[in-house]
Amino acid sequence: MDDRSAAHGDGTGRVGGTAGYAREADRLVVQYEEVTFGEVHCDVLDLLPPAPARILDIGAGTGRDAAALAALGHGVVAVEPTKELRIHGQRVHADSAIDWVDDVLPGLALLQEPGRFDAIFATAVWMHLDAGERERAMARVAALLMPGGRFFVNLRHGPVPEGRHMFDVSPAETAELGAAHRLRTVLRSERSDLHGRDSVRWSSLVLQLEDSSDAPG
Repeated sequence: MDDRSAAHGDGTGRVGGTAGYAREADRLVVQYEEVTFGEVHCDVLDLLPPAPARILDIGAGTGRDAAALAALGHGVVAVEPTKELRIHGQRVHADSAIDWVDDVLPGLALLQEPGRFDAIFATAVWMHLDAGERERAMARVAALLMPGGRFFVNLRHGPVPEGRHMFDVSPAETAELGAAHRLRTVLRSERSDLHGRDSVRWSSLVLQLEDSSDAPG
């Protein structure tokens, strides 16, 4: 989802990535839902696992992507730390078989949803983590993926909106960090902003976890 965050400062040790999202939730639900899963992820649709697969959507926002994946026959866990967005998602997509979770990167404990996933999505989330958090988060993502599972990352580039907690994260850095955790880049693409913001552009990456039995040595 556009400009979603991964972490927040709520007195529990979570950092400030969700700053501004709660107070803007009523506006953001309209913005997030006015574009489709297919439009946002058109470059990577061919790389989705066959249904039924277990998929984790980190920073699920209002559940647009989670609902679309559930409609394809997947079992979907939607992680959204901003309560206001999560409530909107549960309302808008009440008929979707989505398991909603209040959790956050980089720790992402998923105490109620143990096990590994065939695919993990992080759409407009990764750039809310600082360098140290990105390192921890990539290790956690790798640990949560099944061998051969894929990590779908969507990065926002452009001016940081007022009151937001965001960093300039390059696709190259993301791919390199993934490689350090046995995540091989299988796709990288760029697109313009679907909301018509000339100053904003997006990068998509798909990283695939290599089977440890195939690793050298």
